[in-house]
Amino acid sequence: MSTVDILDRDEQLIVETVREFVDRDVKPVVQELEHANTYPEALIERMKELGIFGLAIPEEHGGNPVSTPCYVLITEELARGWMSLAGAMGGHTVVSKLLLHFGTEEQKAKYLPKMATGETRAAMALTEPGGGSDLQAMTTHARREGDEYVVDGAKTWITNSRRSGLIALLCKTDPAAEPAHRGISILLAEHGPGLEVSRDLPKLGYKGVESCELSFVDYRAPADALLGGVEGKGFGQMMKGLETGRIQVASRALGVGRAALEDALHYAQERESFGKPIWKHQSIGNMLADMATKLTAARQLTLHAARESDADRRVDMEAGMAKLYASEAAMEIALNAVRVHGGYGYSTEFDVERYFRDAPLMIVGEGTNEIQRNVIASQLVSRGGLDA
Repeated sequence: MSTVDILDRDEQLIVETVREFVDRDVKPVVQELEHANTYPEALIERMKELGIFGLAIPEEHGGNPVSTPCYVLITEELARGWMSLAGAMGGHTVVSKLLLHFGTEEQKAKYLPKMATGETRAAMALTEPGGGSDLQAMTTHARREGDEYVVDGAKTWITNSRRSGLIALLCKTDPAAEPAHRGISILLAEHGPGLEVSRDLPKLGYKGVESCELSFVDYRAPADALLGGVEGKGFGQMMKGLETGRIQVASRALGVGRAALEDALHYAQERESFGKPIWKHQSIGNMLADMATKLTAARQLTLHAARESDADRRVDMEAGMAKLYASEAAMEIALNAVRVHGGYGYSTEFDVERYFRDAPLMIVGEGTNEIQRNVIASQLVSRGGLDA
């Protein structure tokens, strides 16, 4: 059974439409855009037309909601063409779900319709320049002054930061709270006085889409920008959102791994050495077999996490497993694709060098894989092991 056969016919058609978009519109231009580090305005506009920014938003708010397994396969298709495109909609989806799960009715009405069309694109702002994975140690704080919150601090590695119309900002509203997570909230911030994109971060891969540092100096947000209207809930809200985020990162890894495998398989059939196609040499054939096996296992882990999420279960362990395994598999598959291509794998004329530069992001993004192992171990103890 094909992977897409797990979906109903309507969702199959959506995945097929995205696949056609990638093959027709993305692949012919990706090398030029990526090597020039050019923001893909035309491709983003086409993604808006396809409804990709509304995949997690209900129809009542103008969205085009799909199951999480369908979302996984759509993300995989985008990343197969260019991982940066999948990244451009990743944080947006997480913020969509944060609003759906925790937002007030007024917040949903204000943001979701424009987010569904992509007119408003959303970003998450969690990581700080000196904080890394320890979110509870953040120093960005928001103090209440009358009907406003006044924010000071900095965030880094923010995708879509310059082009976002909405930023889900994780900050401390009660720096003295014990334990620290009880003093953390999410503010729905918009660009304005006091918020500045302080610099663009130079990157190994993940080109085209910007990753920036944000500086907040006496930035003021209205009190009703507090997600859900209650202080101190932000850490738990964001941890729930990151379940979706980690499934999305795993899906990006699937796309990069699949693209690398497909290119390697094609090259191994076309390239000959010692009088036969190189896939017939045992070392290359074994490499291709291992690549395909790990990609298949990663996809099944990711789809399992997606199905559990749709069953409204807690999936921090499942999402962590998917993200951990899929990202490590993508890195290995990308490296092996370079090996299969030999010297050409090191040339910018071939896409495999891009896969090799893009793959590490999924290992360190949305919580490093070391953090994922901590989450998995904690949940194994808490749940009393794996379910039979």
